[in-house]
Amino acid sequence: MSNTVAIAGLGAIGLDLARALDRGIEGLRLTAVAARDATKAEANLAGFANRPALVPLGELAEHADIVVEAAPAAVFEQVAIPTIRRGRIFVPSSVGALLPRMHLVEEARRHGARIVVPTGALLGLDAVRAAAEGNVESVTIETRKPPGGLAGAPYLVERNMDMGAISEPTLVFKGNAVEAARGFPANVNVAAALGLAGIGPERTGVEIWADPTVTRNTHTIRVEAEAARFVMTIEGVPTPSNPRTGKLTPLSLIACLRGLVSTLKVGS
Repeated sequence: MSNTVAIAGLGAIGLDLARALDRGIEGLRLTAVAARDATKAEANLAGFANRPALVPLGELAEHADIVVEAAPAAVFEQVAIPTIRRGRIFVPSSVGALLPRMHLVEEARRHGARIVVPTGALLGLDAVRAAAEGNVESVTIETRKPPGGLAGAPYLVERNMDMGAISEPTLVFKGNAVEAARGFPANVNVAAALGLAGIGPERTGVEIWADPTVTRNTHTIRVEAEAARFVMTIEGVPTPSNPRTGKLTPLSLIACLRGLVSTLKVGS
């Protein structure tokens, strides 16, 4: 028997995930999607072998056991709250939007729901989680993106920082993961996931660089712990249709969903 899946959003992340599910993933069946542009969504779904229902955001949980949020962070609660209150499994892509809403974890506990945060465009979360079972001195992440990939972030808009004027690597933000998620909601879901996996978002240090010398979204994690010291760097290829999102993100969601239903699951 397959677990049913619904997807909120059919953009760069959601559409790739929907197509993968339609091609076939053992133990999973796509039953519903929601999208802002219904006409475009209908066109995208036209060639599907098993066309899912197109429903409003708030009704996704009525159609599936697992609801994946792959929508703009502004509609996060419209997806999360109904899903949690119906006791479903909620898989958020906009992990940064979860940080100021951690009360949803208690809400999930009350309703028998689960919140499963995917790895996304990050690496080494298993190592970070393992280290955090012991004493950890520090966890930091340095993100470098082409300036265009940061354009429009609220933190930069508020400070009138023009990404088009940047000609050399420039540190545009330094703080913790909570502050980073607030100022860069479309860019630092990786920092939010790292904070949740390790020593907490408030203690997780974040640097964001606008770097015209890079063509890939680059994240370097540094961990100093009692059990280990490690440094990890990943260079993600941006999605052509949305440079704020890496090609690895939808693949990570596929891997996450497989892990929910697989007989053999590798990694913690």
